[in-house]
Amino acid sequence: MGKPTGFLEFDRQDREYAPVEERIKHSDEFQIPLTPEQMNEQSARCMDCGTPFCHNSCPVSNNIPDWNDLVYRGQWEKACRVLHSTNNFPEITGRVCPAPCQEGCTLNIERIPVSIRTIECAIVDKGWEQGWIKPQITEHKTGKKVAVVGSGPSGMACAQQLARAGHSVVVYEKSSQMGGLARFGIPDFKLNKDLIDRRVSQMKAEGVEFHPNTNVGVDIPATQLTDKFDAVVLAGGSEKPRDLPVEGRDLEGVHFAMEFLAQHNKRVGGEKIEGEEILATDKHVVVIGGGDTGSDCIGTSNRHGAAKITQLEIMPKPPEYQEGVWPEWPNKLRTSSSHEEGCERMWSVATKSFEGKDGKVTAVNAVKVEWTQDENGRWNMSEVEGSEFQIKADLVTLAMGFVHPIHEGMVEQLGLDLDGIGNVKADFEDFETSMPKVFAAGDMRRGQSLIVWAIREGRRAARSVDKFLMGTTELPE
Repeated sequence: MGKPTGFLEFDRQDREYAPVEERIKHSDEFQIPLTPEQMNEQSARCMDCGTPFCHNSCPVSNNIPDWNDLVYRGQWEKACRVLHSTNNFPEITGRVCPAPCQEGCTLNIERIPVSIRTIECAIVDKGWEQGWIKPQITEHKTGKKVAVVGSGPSGMACAQQLARAGHSVVVYEKSSQMGGLARFGIPDFKLNKDLIDRRVSQMKAEGVEFHPNTNVGVDIPATQLTDKFDAVVLAGGSEKPRDLPVEGRDLEGVHFAMEFLAQHNKRVGGEKIEGEEILATDKHVVVIGGGDTGSDCIGTSNRHGAAKITQLEIMPKPPEYQEGVWPEWPNKLRTSSSHEEGCERMWSVATKSFEGKDGKVTAVNAVKVEWTQDENGRWNMSEVEGSEFQIKADLVTLAMGFVHPIHEGMVEQLGLDLDGIGNVKADFEDFETSMPKVFAAGDMRRGQSLIVWAIREGRRAARSVDKFLMGTTELPE
């Protein structure tokens, strides 16, 4: 694959970022692509390693060695076809996927994996530039109608696959525009929303019908879909945020992260902001939660011109690298571009309460914690005596993840069975829920996860729906 000796001849290179002082002045993407010559060298680094662990580590089973070899040989159009054979939206995963494929790369034994995500992104970007990516309009119609609820990556992937199988597909989205959290949760500086609009246009040409501003279970009864359509796919995501029920939680200035991020994305997109604006300008910002959502809050706050940003994480600081786990996903310190733009990061910290004045938050009261493992391997947390401290705060964002889908409305109206943690119950083989002809996919079924898993679930659910409707299916997974 690639050049047999490429990994010995060429050093690893990846996309770089525009300087911090430049990029925090705008909300556009700021990654600097590699040159064609650099892309040739990086794809040449892919080894003929026999067992491609990168392929196994990728949730959508991308044929990574194949398109690396094609890029090395200059066959970009064919590489684009191979890439799309497993992934409906590689321009999204090529920008925001954490790239478990790279962690599984054989060269990652030496921590110098092939720059897989960068190559993936270059392939699809070139595909759009050259006009190779076109609507795939089916020549036959099955006469079957399918409703897809939710237009995030899972719902969009499912809808596109079903339309290409010849079904009439209608996508319902409660927000003003398509894309789900890919549009309203991920900042534009990581994912330009023109990329989503371009895919929506492609899907419209393929026959998909979109209904924005339609909250199924609120604006229309959920049973209306089961009465009207031959199959219904629920892909509404895991949107119930994990709360922090401590004293002072109701103070003004304490918000869920998605309230903050969605409002910013709407502002960047030129949409009208309803209610009070949430801005970090000249404020002391405290971000509670150390994952990607917390990182996005940091990057957004920097672009607002925050006075100071502090990120609190209850778990211990990870090691620089976790040894001995390759090709599995390692526990290691992950520093994002937003962290590099400026913030103070604190680990092993629990929030005790919020303080305020005149109904507005002014401080976070916190304490250091330590983690110990008992004889059964369970980890237990305890507060460090005398370690209480206070952080000035004018704005607090709660970025602690999501617990399960929203039950009120659609899920309750359909009377669907839930699993032990509140997700819609459906297995990974047929995606069928407890209600006939109703399917569930994505975070709504599996819980909060990666965009690449959402795409995989949408594709597999489409395959299951097609088989349910037609008795057989030729859709790929």
